[in-house]
Amino acid sequence: MNEIQELYREVILDHNRHPRNFGEIEDADRVVEGINPLCGDRITLYLRLNKGNVEDITFNGTGCAISVASSSLMTDKVKGTSVSDSLDLFDKIHRLLTDENDYQAEDLDKLAALSGVRQYPTRVKCASLAWHALKTALTGSETNTSTE
Repeated sequence: MNEIQELYREVILDHNRHPRNFGEIEDADRVVEGINPLCGDRITLYLRLNKGNVEDITFNGTGCAISVASSSLMTDKVKGTSVSDSLDLFDKIHRLLTDENDYQAEDLDKLAALSGVRQYPTRVKCASLAWHALKTALTGSETNTSTE
């Protein structure tokens, strides 16, 4: 079990040190600001849709290692997927982070690294910030989101 935890830790550290899809999209269809007041994480999510698919997605901002890594992992996973599949993935990650029954999904690949956050309830909001921004962007309901 320690080997898996170490692997997950390395994935988080790698995505924090070298975040994927970091930056802005000038011609984004949706831009959502996200804030986690508890930790001070602030991100801006940029999303471009094309025919019901996430054509491009990036993020910008500052935050703790978990917040940055989660944003990086998320953008890697949803780029090129359908809006429907991205919303389904949001639901899986939400369960992964919050389910008391130790939810595990085999199809999460590197996103499974976020499962360790569940052991630290105050860090769940750090890991979920980008995901809530994604859901807000995909549903087009708001331009801001918060973990509070």
